Amino acid sequence: MTQPIRIAVLISGSGSNLQAIINHQKLHSELYTIVQVISNKPNAFGLERAQKAGIKHQVIDHTQFSNRETFDAALQNVLDKSMVDLVVLAGFMRILTEGFTRHFLGRMLNIHPSLLPKYTGLNTHQRAIEAGDSEHGLSVHFVTPELDEGPAILQAKVCIEIDDNVESLQNKVHLQEHLAYPLVIQWFAEGRLTFQNGQAWFDQKPLKCPLLLNDF
Repeated sequence: MTQPIRIAVLISGSGSNLQAIINHQKLHSELYTIVQVISNKPNAFGLERAQKAGIKHQVIDHTQFSNRETFDAALQNVLDKSMVDLVVLAGFMRILTEGFTRHFLGRMLNIHPSLLPKYTGLNTHQRAIEAGDSEHGLSVHFVTPELDEGPAILQAKVCIEIDDNVESLQNKVHLQEHLAYPLVIQWFAEGRLTFQNGQAWFDQKPLKCPLLLNDF
């Protein structure tokens, strides 16, 4: 029987996606185990979620490092010692260096609150509303050295209603995030999702466009 893959989850805040992953893992313990939760912020509530779930967790405070390179080196050292098969960025508010992303290329996922390639970076909900968009959503993608430009795997769409504000739209997207992210992790653990030649592959075929959550 194949051993469950080992994943680490990196957080900076409340950890709501972390909680969704923890809940999902309990139902799929034969596929993956969460061996480490790491936060760059000491007061991140996600650390309490990890503690409650009995998951090893620690803080690597980025403010204690002189530059991104030394912080990323320390983070990489911890992850390598934990022998992780997959790194999951779940609200991890750090821009990672090229060296770090190349080290984990094909083994690191991120979830971004927009329908990439639209609205890379921050304030995506506000920007979608200001642009008059009729729909918004999220993208789960492999991480590459280019910010928010790694190949998208799965997207989920939500409608922007006339009375939506940033908070209500964010809440809509969060609900979809908590369904989408665990599913993509499951696919990776099952061997259905891989990274080859700069592309996401699903069921042994390159993805020409992202999959849609509504189709699953």
